Amino acid sequence: MEIASAQQLIQRIRDNIAQVMIGKQDTLELLLIALISRGHVLLEDIPGIGKTTLVSSLAKSLGLSFRRIQFTPDVMPSDITGFNLYNQKSGQFEFHQGAIMSQLILADEINRTSPKTQSSLLEAMQENQVTVDGTTYAVPQPFMVLATQNPIEQVGTYPLPEAQLDRFMLRVSLGYPTLQEEMQIYARFSGHSPLHLMKAVVSSAELVDLQETVMTLFCAESIRRYIALLAQATRRHPDLILGVSPRGALMLLLAARGRALLQGRDFILPDDVLAMVNSVMSHRLLLKPETRLRKITITEILAEITQSVPVPQA
Repeated sequence: MEIASAQQLIQRIRDNIAQVMIGKQDTLELLLIALISRGHVLLEDIPGIGKTTLVSSLAKSLGLSFRRIQFTPDVMPSDITGFNLYNQKSGQFEFHQGAIMSQLILADEINRTSPKTQSSLLEAMQENQVTVDGTTYAVPQPFMVLATQNPIEQVGTYPLPEAQLDRFMLRVSLGYPTLQEEMQIYARFSGHSPLHLMKAVVSSAELVDLQETVMTLFCAESIRRYIALLAQATRRHPDLILGVSPRGALMLLLAARGRALLQGRDFILPDDVLAMVNSVMSHRLLLKPETRLRKITITEILAEITQSVPVPQA
């Protein structure tokens, strides 16, 4: 796909979602970057900010099958992956699909369910398949998981382990709207939700073409080395217990590719890498206890690292 054609498709998605979402352009850009880079997103924010509306409008714009899973302590792994049920008439076991068998998944309040159920998402997110009773089933393509959690309320929750956090390409927060944006929200949503009027503007096949185009963008050796140096710097930093894994560094490269396409380029710049560092790396780093006591944040550490690693010159 030509870069100009790719930009037209992306702009169609943006314009369509703008009929529903007010503001949040930075957040939408990050979601689109993850989408075209085949990544998954962790949405961290308080309830009522518009996470479900944003994801629903994205699904409708793309014409994808969409499933919202409300995670609670009693949700079982089989609810996610599916299960085999014996059919007395046929004398055979029949597979009943779980909620994961949709193209776009909203895993709402993922930290409110047990670690066993959380882990049922892992295989699908990493391998694009699920295994039930020894049989493997492919998830529909394209496939994307957007999980939400409330960073404030921690009572009765099960924090996501590092292995699961590492599966998410980006961690994103919507934040509160401005005064003007909030007034527009009241006006737009005081009657029927505009979500019902949305139509698909991009097909699944066109989305797959976008994803394949991302992988064709030129990435210089100096850019790959730059990403590797940033990752190495996180592993050596004295205030961190856990640095970025090779998979996390690869996610940064993929996200930089996605941003380059959104910017209308067929090559990656250091600016693409720098723009994605916080969203890709912040949930992959673990502070030492004494660092927390000194009130030092991961954002500050990442700023220090990006300033210390030389940016490659053109």
